[in-house]
Amino acid sequence: MSEDDINEVIIIGSGPSGLTAAIYCARANLKPIIIEGEPSSTSDQPGGQLMLTTEVENFPGFPEGILGPELMTRMRDQALKFGAKFITNKAVKVDLKDKIKRVWISDDTNTEYLAHSVIISTGAKSLMLNIDNEATLLGYGVSTCATCDGFFFRNKTIAVVGGGDSALEEAIFLTKFADKVHIIHRRDSFRASKIMQQRAMSHEKIDIIWNTEVKKINGNSKLESITLFNNVLNKEYELDLDGLFIAIGHSPNTEIFKDQILMDENGYIQTNNGTKTNLDGVFACGDVQDHIYKQAITAAGSGCAAAIDAERWLNNNLN
Repeated sequence: MSEDDINEVIIIGSGPSGLTAAIYCARANLKPIIIEGEPSSTSDQPGGQLMLTTEVENFPGFPEGILGPELMTRMRDQALKFGAKFITNKAVKVDLKDKIKRVWISDDTNTEYLAHSVIISTGAKSLMLNIDNEATLLGYGVSTCATCDGFFFRNKTIAVVGGGDSALEEAIFLTKFADKVHIIHRRDSFRASKIMQQRAMSHEKIDIIWNTEVKKINGNSKLESITLFNNVLNKEYELDLDGLFIAIGHSPNTEIFKDQILMDENGYIQTNNGTKTNLDGVFACGDVQDHIYKQAITAAGSGCAAAIDAERWLNNNLN
């Protein structure tokens, strides 16, 4: 192994955090390698979840709004401009405990990349219902982010699926815009905190549909209605809707890092003193370590922080 074989930094993931880290690392002349994911993969695709988003109106600098895929393309082009190198495969295996970090990708030859430091920005995926039309109408009436998309449903009738704190928080938030918000829950009680239950159940705009599951999402170019099944009455019926928000949780993309990096009970990477992990020279940013905000702008900010942390670490340890 020669020094020429070892990169200064490898970035795993290419959502807002990974691409921001790539821009900052490239401008610092670190010649970053970005393992951006595969187009055929839902959870590991290049550009992350914003590639599944239509209009983005809350990213600073775009008062007229911008399509999610266009925003990611612009960020990628900016990183390329400064010398970043992209590998369009997903990382399938890592060894991050040693001084020299190793990352293997999903090509035919199981190619291995070496680096002194690694930035993990693999994001998190929204848990979905896995029913008909769900993926097709994502961004066309179906959403996984009330903060991102609530504004588009002003004076509309919408529904939130879920029974935890996140679902109830989203339902309450959406009452700022919608005329009517249904909460659809498959059980007869919520698992959310008592205070959130009280707020949701006493809100005049919120209607709770108990013991019910969403069986089908109906519509061609946009959401028109959903098919529901009441599991107590054994009855199926349709509900007309303008929007459906799925809030049944998230799962961080951290499978390949297990047994190497410290994570919380839900699989999110734990960071300290900025974006540092428990492994020397390994940093994490974006939704893979953020289970609170989950916004493009906060992910981008943490990507900037990870790049700065990595640059300082390299200066202190290699020079």
